[in-house]
Amino acid sequence: MRSPACKRVASVTGRIEEEKLRIEKRRREERGKVQHIQKGLLLSLCLLLAACSSRYDESHGGSWRGYSETGYASYYADRYHGKKTASGEIYRNNLNSAAHMELPFGSMVRVTNLANGKSVVVKVNDRGAFKSGRIIDLSKSAFSTIGNIRDGIIKVKIEVL
Repeated sequence: MRSPACKRVASVTGRIEEEKLRIEKRRREERGKVQHIQKGLLLSLCLLLAACSSRYDESHGGSWRGYSETGYASYYADRYHGKKTASGEIYRNNLNSAAHMELPFGSMVRVTNLANGKSVVVKVNDRGAFKSGRIIDLSKSAFSTIGNIRDGIIKVKIEVL
């Protein structure tokens, strides 16, 4: 027969083992929750990156060369000078660059002012124009080559080279 002290020790030991099992079970559950949250965050990040990427347009057969569009052009405000563009390049208002909603970064585009026939070649390195009816935002330098800055917007034809 066991002494009362032995019975108490056995009882305490049993409770300790039960508590260890409960703690381990809780840890596994918490790890599962953390892994679930991590998977959700990873999926959200992937979706965000996919949404921010340039979309591929099958209608051009994989090449935008020869694509043209007519609409209005505006130019970047001076406050954007020195800021990063969507492509990661730094915007310089003295270089011939542009923002377009769909054309791939690095595309070379001829922009022609339909009122005077003047044209300029620009490199697409940003996303825009975001105002309704505008198809391209030009750097200040490019805009001033084909039109008067005071006009603000001009009707243009763009052609991908």
